[in-house]
Amino acid sequence: MSATPRPGTGPAGHGGDDRGDLRGDLRGDDLQRAVPRRQGPIDARRCALLIVDLQNDFLDPRGAYARGGAASEAARALPAVVAPAARALKQQGGYVAASLFTLWPDAAGDPMIAAHLKALRPFLRRGDFAPGSWGQALVDALQPVDVLVSKTAYSAFFNTQLDWILRHAGIDTLAVAGIVTNGGVASTVRDAHLREYRPIVIADGCAAFGDAVHRTALADLSTIADVTDAAAFVARLR
Repeated sequence: MSATPRPGTGPAGHGGDDRGDLRGDLRGDDLQRAVPRRQGPIDARRCALLIVDLQNDFLDPRGAYARGGAASEAARALPAVVAPAARALKQQGGYVAASLFTLWPDAAGDPMIAAHLKALRPFLRRGDFAPGSWGQALVDALQPVDVLVSKTAYSAFFNTQLDWILRHAGIDTLAVAGIVTNGGVASTVRDAHLREYRPIVIADGCAAFGDAVHRTALADLSTIADVTDAAAFVARLR
């Protein structure tokens, strides 16, 4: 979603190496070779699925990223993978949440965009990712969800009420899908681990800037999280 990578930058490109198209097609035998896999049942009633930043302004052909020439077909394919997993979890009593990258307006109504983000995404303008706007919204294929949290940084936990919500909902297991694997997904998974949730990464429900980046991020996250695919996640729900 950008042309120039800059490690540690904000959700403009969701971080990492963004020189290529978003890719998130690691599955099956490839997944097993890339990362160790944990097995065992998942208590659906104590599990939440968090969908990271699958929003209209990122994915829709009418959104900000398409307007700026930074949209990704691979990212657009993710809702078709994530939606069935979300429905299956809800059917068994689980919880579904989504994070929404947000550009809050200043007193004049202009988006407050960090300098590095503005440099990487010069096409961003007033109204993009604005709170309550169509562009900020979760894509239709993934609605409705139980809760939405607005965020301004990589992690869905940073300066949000997500932790409070999950704990009061009785959640101890957090499955994560969305964009990008090595940015918003990775930061959120690590924060979940630090908060003593049981983190799960739905590998084929995520995308990163290039297969190598995606695979490397999954392998790295496998040291603290259960890395699986959507079909296996659903099969393990109890």
